[in-house]
Amino acid sequence: YAPWCPACRQIELVWESFAKESERLDITVGKVDITQEPGLSGRFFVTTLPTIYHANDGVFRRYRGSRTLEDLQGYVLERKWEAVEPVAGWKSPSSIVMHGMAGLFYLSGWIRQIHSYLTDTLGINVWISYAIFMLATLLIGLFLGL
Repeated sequence: YAPWCPACRQIELVWESFAKESERLDITVGKVDITQEPGLSGRFFVTTLPTIYHANDGVFRRYRGSRTLEDLQGYVLERKWEAVEPVAGWKSPSSIVMHGMAGLFYLSGWIRQIHSYLTDTLGINVWISYAIFMLATLLIGLFLGL
């Protein structure tokens, strides 16, 4: 979820009620703020918000059902998740490909922080910051090419 997302705010009370029922359902319910954990956004291939996953024994399934408390509980109690196709092997959050995707998301956040430092803290012009990144990209490419 993201705090700025209207759909996430709309489901928030239902999700909190679902979390309160988690002990009775013998499950663990959690939520991740993708603005604070961008790597998980890449690792779980989040393209819409809110995105709900069911995980059991390392197998991930994306929940696409109704977002009412009764339907969420029924998904678990009636084991409806067994009829849902697991996330494909290479797209699974535990796969090496998605670990790499998470790394790219962290890298992009790190680059954004450097850009903000150069422009906001040091007062460097935005275009000069872009030029620095272009030059760094070329130099890294040349180095790796050698």
